[in-house]
Amino acid sequence: MNLKEQNIAVIGVSEDASKYGHRIFRDLIKGGYKVEGVNPKGGFVLGKNVFKNLSELPKKPDMVITVVPPEVTERIVEECNRLGIPHLWLQPGSESETALKKAAEYGIKTTTACFMVARKIW
Repeated sequence: MNLKEQNIAVIGVSEDASKYGHRIFRDLIKGGYKVEGVNPKGGFVLGKNVFKNLSELPKKPDMVITVVPPEVTERIVEECNRLGIPHLWLQPGSESETALKKAAEYGIKTTTACFMVARKIW
């Protein structure tokens, strides 16, 4: 399936335009991706509702992009497993050996690279 056709959730969306969580979310929206934002604070960013966790999303994502510290990513792996989310894309700095090991045990596909560079958006 083409990535633009997939439902994507970005974990770590921020209101702060200088942060990567904001920039990735903004540029995926501009690029025509079907993307939702997640931040424990919730709220609105770029005119879109930001959900407090993956369970609140209106549609289960096909892929989750983490833009958070490694210890948060480790909790996201557990949530992805519970929700049956098949693909986890870990932005540089959000990965950890523990997260990668757990994801492998659960059968969750992982990619560790900058999504924006890999998809030639940046």
